[in-house]
Amino acid sequence: MSQAYNTRNPAVKRLLREAQELSRPTELFHAQPLEDNLFEWHFTIRGPEDTDFSGGVYHGRILLPSEYPMKPPNIVLLTPNGRFETHRKICLSISGYHPESWRPSWSIRTALLAIIGFMPTHGAGAIGSLDLPSEERKLLARK
Repeated sequence: MSQAYNTRNPAVKRLLREAQELSRPTELFHAQPLEDNLFEWHFTIRGPEDTDFSGGVYHGRILLPSEYPMKPPNIVLLTPNGRFETHRKICLSISGYHPESWRPSWSIRTALLAIIGFMPTHGAGAIGSLDLPSEERKLLARK
């Protein structure tokens, strides 16, 4: 993959390093770039234990700007989950909706852990958020 990109570009260097660091799945998540696009990653996360999402496995996309890590990624969930709308960019403090709160030291790993952490919180009307009843979330986690 590195042969198709300018490895002197800071974003490319950073993403190649993150891809290497994340090449082995953890119990909480797995993420990797598309074979033909280093700036689009797909991920799976496990629902946080002892929450409505426990037992669920959720698939999503991370869309990275060419200015990454100076600018934040956009995050899209693809699996129905009851907390975030599917196929829509979600508004989190670590996403493209809040570039003012993004820190270049944060990474794709940081974003994945943040998504997991935000899942059991209330959406409070944020863009791309849902607040389905607990039973519906639990049902979606089992699907």
